[in-house]
Amino acid sequence: MKIGYDAKRAFLNTSGLGNYSRNTLNALLKNYSENEYVLFTPEIKTAMLEEQDKFEIVAPPKADSSFKKSLWRTFKLSEELKSRELNLFHGLSNELPKGIHKTNIPSVLTVHDLIFIRYPEFYKPFDRTIYFNKVKYACSAATKILAISEQTKQDIITFTDTEPGKIEVIHQSISPVFFKAAETQKVKEKYKLPDQFILSVGTVEERKNQLSIIKAMLARNIKMPVILIGNPTSYCNDIHKFVAEKDIQDQVIFLKNIPEKDLAAIYQLASLSIYISVFEGFGLPVIESMACGCPVITSNVSCLPETTGDAAVLCSPGNIEELGENIQKIIDDENFKNELVKKGKVRADEFTPEKYVEKLISLYSEICK
Repeated sequence: MKIGYDAKRAFLNTSGLGNYSRNTLNALLKNYSENEYVLFTPEIKTAMLEEQDKFEIVAPPKADSSFKKSLWRTFKLSEELKSRELNLFHGLSNELPKGIHKTNIPSVLTVHDLIFIRYPEFYKPFDRTIYFNKVKYACSAATKILAISEQTKQDIITFTDTEPGKIEVIHQSISPVFFKAAETQKVKEKYKLPDQFILSVGTVEERKNQLSIIKAMLARNIKMPVILIGNPTSYCNDIHKFVAEKDIQDQVIFLKNIPEKDLAAIYQLASLSIYISVFEGFGLPVIESMACGCPVITSNVSCLPETTGDAAVLCSPGNIEELGENIQKIIDDENFKNELVKKGKVRADEFTPEKYVEKLISLYSEICK
């Protein structure tokens, strides 16, 4: 098969959708090298993929402005696809190029979440309108929609009026780096990490709810440091203000732009990983933690119970007392902690890149037959 991809996120996003795109493309090339993979991107960056020279990469002229490149991806890409004799095109991040329904090229659309519809207060009105128009068209135009969770599937049905039979649920994978032993001592020294700490990974934003972790620890008088890893937003100001008021600046550590190999080591060093988000489409840090042997507390809402199975402690994201009790239990009860670690590793094995792309290729073959 000759398969095209919207690879913008693979080249231009260092986390989240970028990781999903890179994990998918790297695993496809490694496990199904007999296929041709054509990557369409408004801009090329070097060394973003493991064997980048083995992909065919298509981009607009370097002289084009950022605005023109954006227009190329949305409005001109369908014309480009027709000249490439593709068997299939896959939009990896909630959108497809305008006009693809006129090309006779079968298409797959990955939808990660529709949080901008569920929680509009977290997004600017203009951005919400753009996102909705793109995903509405893409869901209508796609041959098949790939939802990363049952939660996302239900949201697609509810918010875009898509027929359920058009949607396939395939849980996304995590990077293979999280399944390997990391250089923990080297990373500990590099970032001057404490001997014991609680970890929370994800953009530091209101929806991710990191302030509740700090409040829960204060409520139980837990002195262990908390490390927050993720890109900052204005929500950081709320956290800094609270931390200053309580005079616990030494207990809260902020890190960002951590390479995946270092992040794997930090997971392996952590005493506990907490992901107490208000709403998610999947929750990658939960599975990354489990693969690294780190016990997990996460929210009992949206997709997170689906993601974790029985391998994590579930809490209401708004219940500070419950969260504090569960943090204390994992810290104090070694047998309970070890049981979580054991269950977590079994659960994480369901999310390897190899298993993911096997399901993906099966879907491609079904569409193209």
